[in-house]
This record gives sequence, C-alpha cells and structure tokens, in this order.
Amino acid sequence: MNFTAQDIKVLRERTGAGMMDCKNALVECDGDMEKAVDYLREKGIAKAAKKAGRIAAEGIVDSYIHMGGKVGVLLEVNCETDFVAKGDMFKSIVHDIALHIAASNPAYVTKEEVPADVIEKEKAILRAQALEEGKPEKIVDKMVEGRIKSFYEDNCLLCQKFVKDPDKTIEQVVVEATATIGEKISIRRFVRFEMGEGLQKKEENFAEEIQAQVDAMKK
Repeated sequence: MNFTAQDIKVLRERTGAGMMDCKNALVECDGDMEKAVDYLREKGIAKAAKKAGRIAAEGIVDSYIHMGGKVGVLLEVNCETDFVAKGDMFKSIVHDIALHIAASNPAYVTKEEVPADVIEKEKAILRAQALEEGKPEKIVDKMVEGRIKSFYEDNCLLCQKFVKDPDKTIEQVVVEATATIGEKISIRRFVRFEMGEGLQKKEENFAEEIQAQVDAMKK
C-alpha cells in the first residue's frame, strides 16, 4: 500500500467523499493524491458527497406492479426541487429502484435502520454456525463480522446489487444519479406487497420472474 490513513483523511477533506471511496480511489491511483482527486470527480463521487448535507424535500412516490399483479411496490425518493422531480431521468431512476425492490425484497433502506436486537440475534446465529463448522474460537468473531456483511447485502436496499446492473449497488446508483442530475437524491421509504403474503399458498419465486423480465428488457 502506497498511502497512509492520513492520506485518506486528507482526500476526504478535499473531496467530501466517504472513507471507503477515498481508500478505493487511492488504491486505484497507486497512492497518487491528485490522481485520486480526479478519479473521485470523474466517478461523480466527490460531487455527490458535497451535496449530501443538502435538504431533499421534493420528489415523487412511484409504484411498480409486477405482471399479473402478484407483487407491488410503493417507493418514495426525494430530491431538492420540483423541477427535477418532474424530469424523465429522475422518474426513470426511481422506477428502476422500485422494480429492484420488487425483485430483491429488501427489509430496510440502510444498514443503520436494522434494529440492534436483530443484528445481535443474527450474529449469535452466525457464531453458532461457525463453531458448528469447527472453526477455532479465536477467529470466529472475525468470521461473524465478515458474514454479517452478507446479511446487510441481502436485507438492506442500499447494500444490494442492482438487478439491472449487478456491478453496481443501489447506493452507487443513487450516488451516480446525484452527480448526473446535480441535486441530492435520497431514498426515504418503501413498502412491498406480495399477494397472499402470510397465507399458506403454493410457493412461487417472484424474484426469478422479475429477473427474467429485466433480462428480457436488456435484449
């Protein structure tokens, strides 16, 4: 590694980007500070980070109904102005995220929303699994921390891989949209309905159906 923790701090102060984004930029640029600054700007991360403190009180509530009406999503995404909220680009991004929610069924928007007791319960389960696998006690806690990341990726919208482009997370989609549109964009809340949810019924994989629909749209 050709840079230090201090370099990461300096890059954060210069760009406003997050710690991991700064670290990744320095890795990509072999520790070159100026190149890392340009890298973050080219990716739109620095530009988006500077908008993070703004108030986003406008936006839209969008809906996505899967074919046949078996799965539906209502989603609120905020921006800064009514002008942007009415734009086709913003509407398209919101609709794509609603489609993603229908397919991936997240439980929370961010990992910070996950209740502490849910995380502690999950960690206890993961710890028990690791011990059952015969893993040494001294490495079990590190394994649990690694596996809890998968829990976030499965259950938190911003951590999930975007169904239309698995190379990006939903968080990256939002960051890029913020940089492109020029306003702070934030996902506020969503609700997902699945027909007959909670009732005993024939098991169906709606996620696979929606993914097939997404794949067909790409062709």
